[in-house]
Amino acid sequence: MKSVISIGNQDFISIRKNNCFYIDKTDFIREWWDNQDSVTLITRPRRFGKTLNMSMVEYFFSVNHSECSKYFEDLVIWKEERFRKLQGTYPVISLSFADIKATTYETARRAVIRKLVKLYSTFEFVKSSKVLNEKDRAYFDSVEENMSDDAAAVAVNYLSDYLSRYYGKKVIILLDEYDTPLQESYIHGYWENLTAFIRSLFNSTFKTNPYMERGLLTGITRVSKESIFSDLNNLEVVTTTSEKYSGSFGFTEEEVFHALEENGLSYCVSKKDVVIFL
Repeated sequence: MKSVISIGNQDFISIRKNNCFYIDKTDFIREWWDNQDSVTLITRPRRFGKTLNMSMVEYFFSVNHSECSKYFEDLVIWKEERFRKLQGTYPVISLSFADIKATTYETARRAVIRKLVKLYSTFEFVKSSKVLNEKDRAYFDSVEENMSDDAAAVAVNYLSDYLSRYYGKKVIILLDEYDTPLQESYIHGYWENLTAFIRSLFNSTFKTNPYMERGLLTGITRVSKESIFSDLNNLEVVTTTSEKYSGSFGFTEEEVFHALEENGLSYCVSKKDVVIFL
């Protein structure tokens, strides 16, 4: 039976639950975890499966999705017991900047802060727990749309602290399409203002964050280290020319022909007719 190709679906569980066409990229989890890099930035062009892979990573590690193990059971990551034991065991902070396409600095800044406010609302249950004190709860309540730049810069760092105390484990931080607002800032002329704001946020989130287990960012472009990553000497940058994760984004030649065969289409093309993107 041919799989349904769900156009535009970037949610791992939705694809797996509905038996949609999916090429197994779960070995990326093993490779990324075993490399033990503190913070990894992966850049790929559009439509290379970055967001789907980030969704996959979140569903695999997040303690909020511990019930999702059944969707990994027939995939390659499930072959090793050590990874079966990891599924659903970490607090995960997941953000996406994909929809932040503002024409002014203030609009972009507010959009980022709204992401932080929504993130805190997701973990509202932590505020009432005994692991937080009154000062922690006061900061929790201060995360709102009119918060200062200084307060916004430490928001993810502080939430990492709260979650690590609540779950007794350091957090995994995922940021998809980190560069979208930066590209817009360059086009619309507010680059300097936004990079200063983002630099402070990234430094607190990914550099001076003792509560982070691993960090993973994706984007289309590699923004110069001097602009926003100047303080991140723990950053591993993986571009399209890197050997690392070369088969984890896009389709390999073997995957293409296997997919054609599985869907009864192998007779349609020969190898010389297919362009493979890595």
